[in-house]
Amino acid sequence: MPHAQAPTPLNYGKKHKETGTAFDMTIGVDPSRRPGNFVKPRPPGGTTELPGYSSATATYVFKSSAPTRVKPHTGTGGMTSSLSKAKDPPPKPKPPKAGAFEVRDNPPNTEFRKCYERGDLPIAVDHKGSNRISWKVDIDKLDYHHYLPIFFDGLREEEEPYKFLSLQGCYDMLNVGGSKILPVIPQLIIPIKTALNTRKRGIICAVLKVLQHLVVSGEMIGEALVPYYRQILPVLNLFKNDNKNMGDHIDYAQQKRMTIGDLVTETLELFETHGGEDAFINIKYMVPTYESVVLN
Repeated sequence: MPHAQAPTPLNYGKKHKETGTAFDMTIGVDPSRRPGNFVKPRPPGGTTELPGYSSATATYVFKSSAPTRVKPHTGTGGMTSSLSKAKDPPPKPKPPKAGAFEVRDNPPNTEFRKCYERGDLPIAVDHKGSNRISWKVDIDKLDYHHYLPIFFDGLREEEEPYKFLSLQGCYDMLNVGGSKILPVIPQLIIPIKTALNTRKRGIICAVLKVLQHLVVSGEMIGEALVPYYRQILPVLNLFKNDNKNMGDHIDYAQQKRMTIGDLVTETLELFETHGGEDAFINIKYMVPTYESVVLN
């Protein structure tokens, strides 16, 4: 049986029988090489013997090193706990505030101030004793359709003497008006709503006191206000429970009637008492926490 002929070293000067040219780059393959092993041919033209290079077979064999054994319990994979420090989660953004109780702008552009500065109002401050209004004409002779909305528009004034004159003027006209007040109710809604929407506690307290005086100043006025509850009561619903929890201390604001929660409750009770049959259901629609004082 003939022996297997060993491959001869390459000689780049001779012609190869495979291609018949001296420039053939084909490198012989050792027939004893096991399939699947990775071999790297020796670079052509190299003169230096490289580690692992066999001149007999003209091949460069990479020998894999022995596999390293991983010691048990040295890694973190598959373990129930980790030694790495947990990172703090990013802070959650705070939800934006609705701002229902925030104070609104209150520009000094009231109709009352304009008319008073022009001298169109028949009033002056009487400094004798306690401050009061000195009327230049009889109140019962005034045109309520013209003057009463102007005084109501001045309820949102915060500067003197406009604040005092408008508030006291409303009381004086409501005390004397009688039947003249009822036809003017639709003209008073926008000034009342504008003053309440300022969300300023002093203005709200003043408007609530005037509303209480308005309801009892004549017949059918309470019923005439029922269709306008949707314009008046939203702000009252916000401040209905605005009472101070003073514990065993004394709240002197109650003596001055400056507690908004109490004033709102008193106003709603007067609305229901003088508003007729439809008053309660309309109040309950706008102020769900209100409890009737008539049905009980």
